[in-house]
Order: sequence, then C-alpha cells, then structure tokens
Amino acid sequence: MSLLRVSRISKSAESRFLMNDISFTQKVGQKIAIAGETGSGKSTLLKAIAGLAQPDTGEILFEEQRVLGPDERLIPGHKYIAYLSQQFELPRFYTVENILNYENRLSPEEADSIYEVCQITHLLSRDTEQLSGGERQRIGLARALIKSPKLLLLDEPFSNMDMIHKAVLKEVIQDVHDRLNVTCILVSHDPLDTISWADTLLVMQEGRIIQEGSPQQIYKQPISEYAGALLGNYNIIHPSELFASLPGIALKGKSLFIRPESFKVVEKGAMKGVVSAVRFFGSYYEIDVRLEQIMITVRAIACAVGKDDPISLSLSQEDVWYI
Repeated sequence: MSLLRVSRISKSAESRFLMNDISFTQKVGQKIAIAGETGSGKSTLLKAIAGLAQPDTGEILFEEQRVLGPDERLIPGHKYIAYLSQQFELPRFYTVENILNYENRLSPEEADSIYEVCQITHLLSRDTEQLSGGERQRIGLARALIKSPKLLLLDEPFSNMDMIHKAVLKEVIQDVHDRLNVTCILVSHDPLDTISWADTLLVMQEGRIIQEGSPQQIYKQPISEYAGALLGNYNIIHPSELFASLPGIALKGKSLFIRPESFKVVEKGAMKGVVSAVRFFGSYYEIDVRLEQIMITVRAIACAVGKDDPISLSLSQEDVWYI
C-alpha cells in the first residue's frame, strides 16, 4: 500500500498552469526529491500535498484517504503531514523551549529524542532572536516533528545557509528518516542536496513532471537538456564528424549529452585538443578544451596542463547519452 498517491492533479492561475496533470506515488520510507527551475510548480505541489493549496482537478490520497484542501477545511492542513517552508517564522521574544513546549504533546522522553535528532538540545534556553538561520531551520524542523507527522515536506530547507550549518542540517534530515522513521519529500535547487539523498527524483518543468527515476539514472540519462542541466555541469555536442568516428558512437541525428567527468585525460587518445582554461574547485579541476571547432568541459581529479597546452582525451560509449 502506498503512503501517498497523487493522481492527475492540476491547478491554474492567471491563465497558466501551476500544476498540470501530476501523478506519482510514494511508499513508506521512500525519500523523494523534486527538482525544477523557479516557477516550475515545486512549492505549489508540496502545499497541495499538505492540504494547504486546493487543486482544481485530481485528488491526493494519504493512507488511502483523500487529503482535503483549504476550500474544504476550516483550518487547512493534515494531521499527519508536516510542511516546512523556507519562509517560516518563529515567534519573537520567546525562548526556544517556550515555543516548543507550547505545541508539544509528547512525553518528555519522546520530545528529548526529537531535540537530540535535530541537534537543538543546547539551544533550548536561547531566545529566538539569538539564532542563526541554520539553527532556526532545525528548530522549525523540531517544531514540525513534535506533532508526530508520518510525512515531512521540506521546501528548500537549505536556502541561504552557509556550508557548516548546511552540513549539520543534511545530517539531521537523514537522521529524521533513519531514526524517527519519518517519510520525506524534499525540494532543493542545489543538485548536491538531492542526488546524494533521494531514492527517487521527480523533475518538474512548467507545472509538469517530465521525468521520474533514480538520481543516478536521471543524472546520466536525462530526458532533455533542461533535466540534465538541473543536476550539474554537462556538455551538449551536436552531430559532428569528430564524434561520429569514435568507436560505438551512433549519432542518428541526435545530440550527445556527456557529463564532464566522462572524458578521461590520457597520454594518447582518439580526441586531441588544446586547453582553453583551467579552473580549480578543491576536490577536482574543470578544463575547457577545444576539439577542432567544438568546445567541451572536462572534469579531472588531477591536472598537469595549463592554458594553450595540447591534451588527449578518451571517451567510453557507455558514458554517452543521446537527446
């Protein structure tokens, strides 16, 4: 039995679709991430699932019961679905403990367990005005969890967060799933937040889900250039004699989609070019290479070449996708 079933929901405003014929299911424990450009409908979809936005058509079933929208409930929302927005606010001039105790219906032991998972135990006596953005987000998460949700919807939880607090929050979200057994859906504009965490990835464009699959599959085999671009840097190479001559490459009038790390720097390779630029990113380098009239980007862990140096590359046919 599915925990969540979204069936052909649509919603429009000002003559355009915010959501258009969206369907998917989620099992208990399944981690789903949603990727898409700004305005693609991600937040509207989460709000509809939470019962905070009313679909024009279709239905949402949670544990086989229909989720009622705000047009059907005096107080919008669902008892077992928690939605944490990136724009949530904490009351001012209160301590963290005061805010959490006001909404807490759990035993002290159960509440303490949630505070430990959210890594906020040391913040309970602090005023809300003294919190960083990352600390506020973890407290907002604890505030949602003390209501014992079965499904947690996280809308851009890492927005405007420094790397240190982001790493802590990522650990907390993983622990929410692993230790508290709460099923999650997460929206983030950063591919590193989604592909390393999710079991299933939904790609949205103009209110539609255009691709659904594992992060690994969509990263390597996107349905379109748009879907591929959401998950990181890439090369699009239009049909050319240079690539048509490589073993195992069959163009058939399509363009090649190749991730930068798929090219290998070798001493002798079928492709010979000239380095145009080298950029250092800490754990890897990105090298811009001109191959005849084609400019590509190559990713390498080590780099022994500089601008205007010759370079040889190899490419496996398994790393080429056609779009």
